[in-house]
Amino acid sequence: MGNRLSKIATRTGDAGTTGLGDGSRVDKDALRVHAMGDVDELNSQIGVLLCEDLPQAMREELISIQHDLFDLGGELCIPGFQLITDAQVSRLDSLLEKYNADLPPLKDFILPGGSRAAAIAHVCRTVCRRAERAIVSVGKAEALNDAPRQYMNRLSDLLFVLSRVLNRYAGGQDVLWQKERVR
Repeated sequence: MGNRLSKIATRTGDAGTTGLGDGSRVDKDALRVHAMGDVDELNSQIGVLLCEDLPQAMREELISIQHDLFDLGGELCIPGFQLITDAQVSRLDSLLEKYNADLPPLKDFILPGGSRAAAIAHVCRTVCRRAERAIVSVGKAEALNDAPRQYMNRLSDLLFVLSRVLNRYAGGQDVLWQKERVR
Protein backbone atom coordinates (compact mmCIF):
# COMPACT_ATOMS: atom_id res chain seq x y z
CA MET A 1 0.00 0.00 0.00
CA GLY A 2 2.91 2.36 0.71
CA ASN A 3 4.04 2.39 -2.92
CA ARG A 4 0.49 2.90 -4.12
CA LEU A 5 0.13 6.05 -2.04
CA SER A 6 3.59 7.43 -2.72
CA LYS A 7 2.31 9.69 -5.51
CA ILE A 8 -0.73 11.72 -4.49
CA ALA A 9 -0.88 14.18 -7.39
CA THR A 10 -1.40 11.82 -10.33
CA ARG A 11 -3.17 14.35 -12.60
CA THR A 12 -5.40 11.50 -13.84
CA GLY A 13 -8.47 13.36 -12.61
CA ASP A 14 -7.75 16.60 -14.45
CA ALA A 15 -10.39 15.79 -17.08
CA GLY A 16 -13.12 15.39 -14.44
CA THR A 17 -13.00 11.62 -13.96
CA THR A 18 -11.79 9.46 -11.11
CA GLY A 19 -10.74 5.84 -10.79
CA LEU A 20 -12.80 3.31 -8.85
CA GLY A 21 -11.30 0.37 -6.99
CA ASP A 22 -12.11 -2.02 -9.84
CA GLY A 23 -10.01 0.05 -12.28
CA SER A 24 -12.96 1.67 -14.06
CA ARG A 25 -13.17 5.45 -14.46
CA VAL A 26 -16.29 7.49 -13.78
CA ASP A 27 -17.18 11.16 -13.76
CA LYS A 28 -16.35 12.91 -10.51
CA ASP A 29 -19.99 13.94 -10.19
CA ALA A 30 -21.31 10.36 -10.51
CA LEU A 31 -23.78 9.24 -7.81
CA ARG A 32 -21.29 6.69 -6.48
CA VAL A 33 -18.58 9.35 -6.13
CA HIS A 34 -21.01 11.70 -4.35
CA ALA A 35 -21.81 8.91 -1.88
CA MET A 36 -18.11 8.17 -1.35
CA GLY A 37 -17.46 11.86 -0.70
CA ASP A 38 -20.32 12.17 1.77
CA VAL A 39 -19.12 9.11 3.69
CA ASP A 40 -15.58 10.56 3.72
CA GLU A 41 -16.93 13.90 4.99
CA LEU A 42 -18.81 12.11 7.77
CA ASN A 43 -15.65 10.27 8.76
CA SER A 44 -13.81 13.60 8.90
CA GLN A 45 -16.57 15.19 11.00
CA ILE A 46 -16.39 12.28 13.44
CA GLY A 47 -12.65 12.99 13.59
CA VAL A 48 -13.51 16.54 14.70
CA LEU A 49 -15.91 15.15 17.32
CA LEU A 50 -13.09 12.94 18.61
CA CYS A 51 -11.11 16.13 19.41
CA GLU A 52 -13.67 16.90 22.13
CA ASP A 53 -13.87 15.66 25.71
CA LEU A 54 -15.79 12.38 25.43
CA PRO A 55 -16.40 9.37 27.64
CA GLN A 56 -13.63 6.85 26.90
CA ALA A 57 -16.00 4.05 25.83
CA MET A 58 -17.75 6.40 23.40
CA ARG A 59 -14.38 7.51 22.01
CA GLU A 60 -13.41 3.90 21.30
CA GLU A 61 -16.80 3.18 19.71
CA LEU A 62 -16.51 6.24 17.46
CA ILE A 63 -13.04 5.16 16.35
CA SER A 64 -14.49 1.76 15.46
CA ILE A 65 -17.23 3.54 13.51
CA GLN A 66 -14.54 5.50 11.64
CA HIS A 67 -13.02 2.20 10.54
CA ASP A 68 -16.46 0.99 9.43
CA LEU A 69 -16.93 4.19 7.43
CA PHE A 70 -13.58 3.66 5.74
CA ASP A 71 -14.74 0.14 4.85
CA LEU A 72 -18.03 1.57 3.58
CA GLY A 73 -16.10 3.96 1.36
CA GLY A 74 -14.16 0.96 0.05
CA GLU A 75 -17.38 -0.91 -0.66
CA LEU A 76 -18.72 2.08 -2.57
CA CYS A 77 -15.42 2.39 -4.45
CA ILE A 78 -15.53 -1.20 -5.71
CA PRO A 79 -18.85 -1.97 -7.43
CA GLY A 80 -20.15 -5.41 -6.45
CA PHE A 81 -17.85 -5.73 -3.42
CA GLN A 82 -19.12 -6.12 0.17
CA LEU A 83 -17.34 -4.93 3.30
CA ILE A 84 -20.22 -3.77 5.51
CA THR A 85 -22.12 -6.66 7.08
CA ASP A 86 -25.21 -7.29 9.16
CA ALA A 87 -22.90 -7.71 12.18
CA GLN A 88 -21.83 -4.06 11.91
CA VAL A 89 -25.47 -2.95 11.68
CA SER A 90 -26.27 -5.08 14.73
CA ARG A 91 -23.38 -3.48 16.63
CA LEU A 92 -24.96 -0.08 16.04
CA ASP A 93 -28.32 -1.44 17.26
CA SER A 94 -26.58 -2.53 20.48
CA LEU A 95 -24.98 0.88 20.91
CA LEU A 96 -28.35 2.55 20.38
CA GLU A 97 -29.84 0.38 23.10
CA LYS A 98 -26.92 1.04 25.45
CA TYR A 99 -26.95 4.84 25.09
CA ASN A 100 -30.75 5.20 24.99
CA ALA A 101 -31.17 3.24 28.24
CA ASP A 102 -30.51 6.16 30.60
CA LEU A 103 -32.02 8.98 28.54
CA PRO A 104 -35.40 10.43 29.42
CA PRO A 105 -38.08 9.94 26.76
CA LEU A 106 -38.42 12.80 24.31
CA LYS A 107 -41.64 14.78 24.61
CA ASP A 108 -40.58 17.67 22.40
CA PHE A 109 -38.31 18.20 19.42
CA ILE A 110 -34.77 19.20 20.26
CA LEU A 111 -32.53 21.71 18.55
CA PRO A 112 -28.96 20.89 17.54
CA GLY A 113 -26.89 22.46 20.28
CA GLY A 114 -26.00 22.47 23.91
CA SER A 115 -22.40 21.52 24.49
CA ARG A 116 -19.82 21.86 21.73
CA ALA A 117 -19.45 18.06 21.51
CA ALA A 118 -23.23 17.60 21.24
CA ALA A 119 -23.44 20.24 18.51
CA ILE A 120 -20.67 18.51 16.56
CA ALA A 121 -22.50 15.17 16.98
CA HIS A 122 -25.55 16.86 15.43
CA VAL A 123 -23.42 18.04 12.49
CA CYS A 124 -22.22 14.44 12.10
CA ARG A 125 -25.86 13.30 12.15
CA THR A 126 -26.85 15.67 9.35
CA VAL A 127 -23.86 14.69 7.22
CA CYS A 128 -24.74 11.04 7.88
CA ARG A 129 -28.30 11.62 6.66
CA ARG A 130 -26.94 13.22 3.47
CA ALA A 131 -24.60 10.26 2.94
CA GLU A 132 -27.53 7.90 3.50
CA ARG A 133 -29.57 9.73 0.84
CA ALA A 134 -26.62 9.50 -1.56
CA ILE A 135 -26.32 5.75 -0.92
CA VAL A 136 -30.06 5.33 -1.55
CA SER A 137 -29.60 7.14 -4.88
CA VAL A 138 -26.74 4.82 -5.85
CA GLY A 139 -28.88 1.81 -4.94
CA LYS A 140 -31.66 3.01 -7.25
CA ALA A 141 -29.25 3.41 -10.17
CA GLU A 142 -27.04 0.31 -9.71
CA ALA A 143 -26.79 -2.85 -7.65
CA LEU A 144 -25.78 -2.16 -4.05
CA ASN A 145 -25.92 -4.29 -0.92
CA ASP A 146 -28.52 -3.43 1.74
CA ALA A 147 -26.09 -3.24 4.68
CA PRO A 148 -24.53 0.16 3.78
CA ARG A 149 -27.93 1.84 3.67
CA GLN A 150 -29.01 0.15 6.90
CA TYR A 151 -25.71 1.03 8.58
CA MET A 152 -26.08 4.71 7.76
CA ASN A 153 -29.70 4.75 8.92
CA ARG A 154 -28.69 3.30 12.32
CA LEU A 155 -25.64 5.53 12.55
CA SER A 156 -27.64 8.73 12.09
CA ASP A 157 -29.97 7.58 14.89
CA LEU A 158 -26.98 6.77 17.08
CA LEU A 159 -25.42 10.19 16.46
CA PHE A 160 -28.70 11.83 17.55
CA VAL A 161 -28.70 9.77 20.75
CA LEU A 162 -25.01 10.51 21.35
CA SER A 163 -25.70 14.24 21.11
CA ARG A 164 -28.20 13.86 23.95
CA VAL A 165 -25.72 11.81 25.99
CA LEU A 166 -22.96 14.36 25.36
CA ASN A 167 -25.13 17.22 26.60
CA ARG A 168 -25.63 15.35 29.86
CA TYR A 169 -21.93 14.44 30.02
CA ALA A 170 -21.16 18.18 29.88
CA GLY A 171 -23.64 18.86 32.69
CA GLY A 172 -26.40 20.20 30.44
CA GLN A 173 -29.66 19.07 28.92
CA ASP A 174 -31.32 18.84 25.52
CA VAL A 175 -32.06 22.17 23.88
CA LEU A 176 -35.81 22.04 23.39
CA TRP A 177 -37.63 23.59 20.47
CA GLN A 178 -40.05 26.17 21.81
CA LYS A 179 -43.08 25.83 19.56
CA GLU A 180 -44.87 28.75 21.25
CA ARG A 181 -41.88 31.11 20.95
CA VAL A 182 -43.06 33.02 17.87
CA ARG A 183 -46.72 33.28 18.80
